[in-house]
Amino acid sequence: MALPRLLVRALHRAAAAAAPAAPDFNSFVARTNTCGELRAAHVGQKVTLYGWVQYQRQGLFLVLRDFQGLTQVIIPQDEAHSHVKELLSNAPLESVVRVTGTVSPRPQGQENPKMPTGDIEVKAETAEILNSCKKLPFEIKDFIKKSEALRMQYRYLDLRSSRLQWALRLRSRVVMRMREYLCNLHGFVDVETPTLFKRTPGGAKEFLVPSREAGKFYSLPQSPQQFKQLLMVGGLDRYFQVARCYRDEGSRPDRQPEFTQIDIEMSFIDQAGIQRLIEGLLQHSWPEERGSIVTPFPSMTYEEALAEYGTDKPDTRFGMKIVDVSEVLRGSNIHFVQNALSYPHGSIRAICIPQGVKYLTNKDLGSLKESAKSQFNQEIMEIICRPDGSFKSLLTKFLSEKEQSELIQALNMQEGDVVLLAAGEHKQVCSALGALRLLSANLLEAAGLALRDPTAFHFLWVVDFPLFLPKAENPTELESAHHPFTAPHPSDVSLLYSDPTKVRSQHYDLVLNGNEVGGGSIRIHSAEQQRFVLEKVLKEDSEVLSHLIEALEFGAPPHGGIALGLDRLISLIVDAPSIRDVIAFPKSFRGRDLMGNAPDYVTPEELEPYHIQVSWPLEEKEAKKN
Repeated sequence: MALPRLLVRALHRAAAAAAPAAPDFNSFVARTNTCGELRAAHVGQKVTLYGWVQYQRQGLFLVLRDFQGLTQVIIPQDEAHSHVKELLSNAPLESVVRVTGTVSPRPQGQENPKMPTGDIEVKAETAEILNSCKKLPFEIKDFIKKSEALRMQYRYLDLRSSRLQWALRLRSRVVMRMREYLCNLHGFVDVETPTLFKRTPGGAKEFLVPSREAGKFYSLPQSPQQFKQLLMVGGLDRYFQVARCYRDEGSRPDRQPEFTQIDIEMSFIDQAGIQRLIEGLLQHSWPEERGSIVTPFPSMTYEEALAEYGTDKPDTRFGMKIVDVSEVLRGSNIHFVQNALSYPHGSIRAICIPQGVKYLTNKDLGSLKESAKSQFNQEIMEIICRPDGSFKSLLTKFLSEKEQSELIQALNMQEGDVVLLAAGEHKQVCSALGALRLLSANLLEAAGLALRDPTAFHFLWVVDFPLFLPKAENPTELESAHHPFTAPHPSDVSLLYSDPTKVRSQHYDLVLNGNEVGGGSIRIHSAEQQRFVLEKVLKEDSEVLSHLIEALEFGAPPHGGIALGLDRLISLIVDAPSIRDVIAFPKSFRGRDLMGNAPDYVTPEELEPYHIQVSWPLEEKEAKKN
């Protein structure tokens, strides 16, 4: 038992250790300082700086930039340093230079309080152009607007921007703190899992990789799901990985075919334990400059989320919740209301848009109604609350004073508010109103009404998802709502064998500001139950997963886990418009690498070992001939 005690002591020492010293950015290199660290305390020191020429003015001075900041360099004007003047005055912008000189205080009145180095300047004595820069395709400045395609084509230039530098360095710090929390404080083991594997039934479409065996292909895993479960069978107890994952999802505006997730699995864990772990992980790794986050995170069921927000990833930074007004209107003489309520899952629901009269135009209201019609085949009725409290609506003549009063109370309507009302099948109505809630918020904010605090971070757990959902292409068949390895809710196990459509799962999602940033579940650890789900419920060939099912027969512990989408999480932390802005070398929304022009053609000779021939569409054949 000596080894475990030593391990425990080592973990305690690591946890109790003092915070590490500030990093030494000048170790192992020829510079004495970075361009962002010189201050008044350095006056009189001789320094050597390396960086890019960001700005040069009339041969008098230039601004040198590196990853940490900017330093103003004074170009000497005396005859003795004429060669230095000529070299620095003629250096093209973004050329890489070395400058050696003395730190001096800026003349009184010429200090720049907007620059951390704004109290000093460096008087150049010697200089060297290490690499001259040719004409740039765009200026390396954050405020210069550039098309995303151009930025991605010249990504190595775009990476020089302070915005991307900050995002990538913050990402690195967050991941390092996550490693520290998981491995040093809680004994997780960082394990790399294979990238070449085999097809997994269900879930997202996977990329295929040809092999030299005729007709046989690898798949790039959409997640390390099976491997992390097998690690639990292997007794590792606590696994974690910064995992590269792949999904062939085609053209998605804000998705990437390859992405990164913080992948976690634990043995002998329940849902509450996973949630406490993730809350602690995020608190520990959260960047100080983004404020603090409060735990525990609130939680709501899938049914509650759908009923109140119309989505399983609610943005809880603002109100405008969906309200059930079925009982208020049950006695009305409105035909479409009575028709909707005559069905088993019929519902009448509404959202109240604050100050809608002031901020929304008739065109806006028309576009909201058209959106509900085109996306959800859902008709929408509007009700406007006049200053005197009366209604302006096609429904007014069908509503009694009592019903109008009850509507006002149920929706907490104020003068100038606009209500959007929908009737029909519960899920369709809620989904339509949930989408209109978000569209309305965008319109209100575009018109000047502050609704969502851009600096607020509202985390939320969504739990008790259905275990199975009807397939979109064939509603009589079922598919996994999450994946086929998710365990049923303990209270619903018997329903798995009698009525699987009513089974809740032990799946949980973590939502941040209306975006899913994590998802996981407690897994099935019974081989018999796993085989039943695959064969009887999902009608899948269990032989594809025979290795996993067999592993579950060899004493698999109860286990569960979660994966955090690192790209999405970081993009929300830094308030980036796209996940592409927090990835060093992203693909375009069509899945292309515009810098390296990938994917690209290969020759028939290169394909021959893989027993593959490309069948070209006729128009592409003609294009290749020409």
